[in-house]
Amino acid sequence: RDRPAAPGGRGRQVGTVPGTLPPVAEIVPGARTVLLDGVPDPGELARRLADWDVPSRPADDGGVVEIHVRYDGPDLADVAALWGIGTGEVAARHSSYTYRVAFCGFAPGFGYLTGLPPHLNVPRRDTPRTRVPAGAVALAGPYSAVYPRATPGGWQIIGTMPDPAPLWDLTRAEPALLTPGTRVRFVAEDGAA
Repeated sequence: RDRPAAPGGRGRQVGTVPGTLPPVAEIVPGARTVLLDGVPDPGELARRLADWDVPSRPADDGGVVEIHVRYDGPDLADVAALWGIGTGEVAARHSSYTYRVAFCGFAPGFGYLTGLPPHLNVPRRDTPRTRVPAGAVALAGPYSAVYPRATPGGWQIIGTMPDPAPLWDLTRAEPALLTPGTRVRFVAEDGAA
């Protein structure tokens, strides 16, 4: 498939048509990388991409997915202590930012959301849990996430989504609600924020 080289068609000719990538089987974004699977000549593409001018994405483009959260997680007190605030303030702080899904991984539909400032980064748990329930809202390093299904996990759980069903639905054309680029806002339930 041909993919646009960059928003607005800006960029150098990489594929057979100016402003497009050559046909690839799949594009998989990561934390600091992008995997282009099935590129006919990876070396040539790498040489051309090195000089590619890719503009930054506008901060406010597209709609926003709202995730309702009860800030009642088992690690809420630990996160509050790390942030130097009371447990009642975590909901207001966490829900005050707009996040963006940077990439997906770990489990189908699991989006790594960026948007917390660096001073709010928290470490992963020393001992991962063997089961984190679907809908758990959690933090690790610079990321926030919502577990789309029950899995093991080592993130700090600060809340729960009352109905996690929309996160992953195989009856939709795109099963994952949170895909790369999606903007997300957390909405505290029960007047927590």
